[in-house]
Amino acid sequence: MLEISRDGELDFLALGAMVNRLDPGRIPFRKASGVRIHVSGGEFNCAANLSDCFGLKTGIATAMIDSPLGDLIRERVRAMGVRSFYKTYHNDGVRGPNMATVYSDQGAGVRAPVVFYNRAQEAAALLEPGDFDWPSITSGGVRWFHSGGIFAALSGHTPEVIIEGMQAAKAAGAVVSFDLNFRAKLWEIAGGLETAQETMRRIVEHVDVLVGNEEDLQMGLGLEGPDVESSGTLDPSAFLGMIQQVTALLPSVKLVATTLREVHSTNRHDWSAVCWVEGETFRAPTCELDIVDRVGGGDGFASGLFYGLLRGLDPEAALRLGWAHGALLTTFPGDTTMATREQVEAFAEGGSARIQR
Repeated sequence: MLEISRDGELDFLALGAMVNRLDPGRIPFRKASGVRIHVSGGEFNCAANLSDCFGLKTGIATAMIDSPLGDLIRERVRAMGVRSFYKTYHNDGVRGPNMATVYSDQGAGVRAPVVFYNRAQEAAALLEPGDFDWPSITSGGVRWFHSGGIFAALSGHTPEVIIEGMQAAKAAGAVVSFDLNFRAKLWEIAGGLETAQETMRRIVEHVDVLVGNEEDLQMGLGLEGPDVESSGTLDPSAFLGMIQQVTALLPSVKLVATTLREVHSTNRHDWSAVCWVEGETFRAPTCELDIVDRVGGGDGFASGLFYGLLRGLDPEAALRLGWAHGALLTTFPGDTTMATREQVEAFAEGGSARIQR
């Protein structure tokens, strides 16, 4: 089982890119006249959730720029109680470098959400090994280190930054996790599928905990499995059927977890989760979700799972916390949590939506 340090200056340290997500709600962008701005980033979302909801000491290592858009992100990092470790770049006011922008409407009913990016001149893509002083960052102890596949796709250097951070965190006694988060659009311009799989395989050699569904395992690692287009149901057999390949390829991996989602419409999903832990399989309950904003639900799941494991709970109890927090997160606008730990624990234990008086 995972050997998790009992204490450290940081319970959780994330490495990844920060973005501003522009959200016009249910209005498609081609007809939008206003947006909400959500500060986001898969790795940051986990750090923010673990700090704000679960009360852990968390940090984020990321690129930053000296501009109002950078200031906006800095403010949100502080507001969520996350300690920052920035490599700051000078923005010239015209060409960048920039913080990436993600455009994502919510969709409605039979109309699916649409996501697209502007990652031109992105500061995070400029990061190189040596940009972070890992011995200093980890000197007080780190219990858990996390990164993901989106950051890995940004340049030829970012995978090396991830590996460097993982090695430093391991030396400090941390458990290392990685969310495969395969994004075809990003890898198409970063060398294609072959590059993606070669890159991801090098990274996950350093990983203890892997987060990803069967599509992530197939496309990100090149494992054999069923037609990914026919997946997306609550049946975990396709995911579990690939675990033997994972353990053969990656003997250091001790836990693999994913959410299970059956999409009936944009706003109505059935939701569950499953994890494999050193030969044992655990399955969360199934609930019906009325979606407000689905972006960030997977990070919400990972956050709750990590929290349970960091608390020393058994895998099944940790999985239920991840399932519950991910479900609750989809009821809020934005990418990071607005839930309380008490709400998560109550739902994980079988709570309902009855009014609390």
